[in-house]
Amino acid sequence: MKKVLIVLSFFLLFSCRNQENDRSIKIEKMEFRASFCDPFKKDIIELGDIEKEKVIEKFHSIGWDDYLKRMSSSKENEIYFSPSLEIENKNNKNGIAISAIDGKEWYIFYKRPKMVKKFFGLSEKMNENYLTDITGQTKQDVLDCLNALLKNDLKFLENKIK
Repeated sequence: MKKVLIVLSFFLLFSCRNQENDRSIKIEKMEFRASFCDPFKKDIIELGDIEKEKVIEKFHSIGWDDYLKRMSSSKENEIYFSPSLEIENKNNKNGIAISAIDGKEWYIFYKRPKMVKKFFGLSEKMNENYLTDITGQTKQDVLDCLNALLKNDLKFLENKIK
């Protein structure tokens, strides 16, 4: 059930976004947006634009343990998502979403535009929402990935979240 909620959370987070087709934006000043999945609300909470300097603070301000504790004593039909935070770089459409699993384990999802091979590698197509994930992560892993996104260290994210 946990994995279904997590996958559903991130499918909704990443698929509900309006995609801009202009990739010619120069990344002079990175702009970020955030959203949150409250496990007990069926709609994603769009937090809007967030300053780069406030992202880590936002992560720490969420009552992850409180949500998990409340979920453990709730009925399945009362829970819509795992508690999840998404941060996206609005300039290049790279984003990560993180989900708390049990207070010690975290899932991290990495979404980005990527050329993917089709038809046995004979052709390529741009996938605007290419998504990979990694499970079994620690809070420090989450912070490392958030910091990489904030520094636009896409190579780190690509290598970490394959």
